[in-house]
Amino acid sequence: MREQKALVFDMDGTLNNFFLVEGWLSDLRNENPRPYEICTPRVDIKELNFICDLFRLIGYKIVITTWLSKDSTFSYDEKVKKAKLDWLKKVDFDYDEIHIVKYGTPKNSCTKFYTGKQFLIDDSEDVRKSFENNYNRFSIDANKDILKELLKILDSEL
Repeated sequence: MREQKALVFDMDGTLNNFFLVEGWLSDLRNENPRPYEICTPRVDIKELNFICDLFRLIGYKIVITTWLSKDSTFSYDEKVKKAKLDWLKKVDFDYDEIHIVKYGTPKNSCTKFYTGKQFLIDDSEDVRKSFENNYNRFSIDANKDILKELLKILDSEL
């Protein structure tokens, strides 16, 4: 098996400003996908794509692992999946693989067969800690400047 390295991105609160959408929690409770549809990018996506392309040159896959809404119905899950995929297309984020999974799914389980180094970029400290509890897994706090943090990693990899 060939070693596979990965950058694993969360979406809500990491790639986008989901939690800044007014009324996001009320919308989720009412099974309205609006916050997923209208949130703005948290980072310059064009610059992020450029950095990700540099990582691809040294063998990394760009993966998105994002949760569905907590306590949601199958019907709402389908709306959320569509909204997330549409948002990624709208902002033109270039990824290789996506996992849209039930709320609370350990994010390291989605890339558990990757044997190389993995970096999770996520805004949740608990999720980052859980991801790092596995061999060869590291994380970046999305509350920091993730572009700068990715460039540091890239520099250390070269």
